Amino acid sequence: MNSSTLSPAVSRWVIFILAIGAGFSVAAIYYAQPLLPLMGADLHLSIEGMGMVPTLTQAGYALGILFLLPLGDRYDRRTLIVVKSIALALLLLACSLTAQIHSLLLVSLLIGMTATMAQDIVPAAAILAPEGKQGKTVGTVMTGLLLGILLSRTVSGVVGEAFGWRVMYQLAAGSIAILAAVMWFILPRFAVPSNLRYPQLMRSMAHLWRRYPALRRAALAQGFLSIAFSAFWSTLAVMLMGHYGLGSAVAGGYGIAGAAGALAAPLAGGLADKLGAGKVTQLGAALVTVSFALMFFMPALGVQGQLILIAVAAVGFDLGLQSSLVAHQNLVYSLEPQARGRLNALLFTGVFIGMALGSALGSQLYTMAGWPGVIALATITAGVALVIRMTENVRTRSSALQNS
Repeated sequence: MNSSTLSPAVSRWVIFILAIGAGFSVAAIYYAQPLLPLMGADLHLSIEGMGMVPTLTQAGYALGILFLLPLGDRYDRRTLIVVKSIALALLLLACSLTAQIHSLLLVSLLIGMTATMAQDIVPAAAILAPEGKQGKTVGTVMTGLLLGILLSRTVSGVVGEAFGWRVMYQLAAGSIAILAAVMWFILPRFAVPSNLRYPQLMRSMAHLWRRYPALRRAALAQGFLSIAFSAFWSTLAVMLMGHYGLGSAVAGGYGIAGAAGALAAPLAGGLADKLGAGKVTQLGAALVTVSFALMFFMPALGVQGQLILIAVAAVGFDLGLQSSLVAHQNLVYSLEPQARGRLNALLFTGVFIGMALGSALGSQLYTMAGWPGVIALATITAGVALVIRMTENVRTRSSALQNS
């Protein structure tokens, strides 16, 4: 079946499958976060050692996006998605069997690289989108992806506390293996937009980076937002255990609060179609900054108030970050449709460099300055992203005035 001949009904079904696939695949890089105390106790890890697990997973994701995602412009996306899903399932199983820190860190890095199938899926959705509904369609698939990010913590926290962290990874491996079979039979074949060889694809990415200032600003702004996001989620479980004596299930439960923000992804895509992506990214960055800043008021509250404030902030900053991400994708995909894979690779390289930095800096700051240090990092980096978006809007208005 060729993607260009899909009927609207089949397209909706395929988009639904893509949303599920995106959610389950990207969840693989977040299962560890609420499980870190359990993994640390089992493998005798320090706080810094625990922090290296999400750091290397995010770094692997960034490497996979940069070096593997451009292949989507050269080969059939269905084949790439299925091959990566099989590899991811095997690596998740291997992670559940590891018995020492070095193998755990290596497998974590490789899990991150193969989990980039989620970012092969998003451009596929843009290709299948009906005319004029690209933003909404990408937003729908992003809802699945973002729910996978956020609810993965809830699921892994509950399963880990009940059955152990190894069982969680075994269940994850099984779910990805099932998805590999389903996507092989359900997904259409995709036309190959480019005949460039791999070295040429990589060189062309440098050209795209230089050619489009909007791409550079999008990657930079979303990268700073990702530092804030990752610093929070990478240290939350350790903080809740240390300050409140709360286990992995409670830490994972905060993912439900954050999931409320993911539900705004289709709305953000629709707003980007109507109002322009720049405006949506600015509003999203502002919401992230304000949400993190609210947590500076935690010392003025009792224990229950502090826990509620964390949940409220999680809803706010996830809503802002996901809205900004969907709008950034809509903006980037419109720059050069035949290069969506490479443009997506450049955008998400920035995102997951930010994620890796957030995990590393968050763990270090938590060790040095406690939870206030993590919140200060998140607020400052989100504020930098807001400045980048506001500066772009000022430049756009200035250019319009000069041309009028």
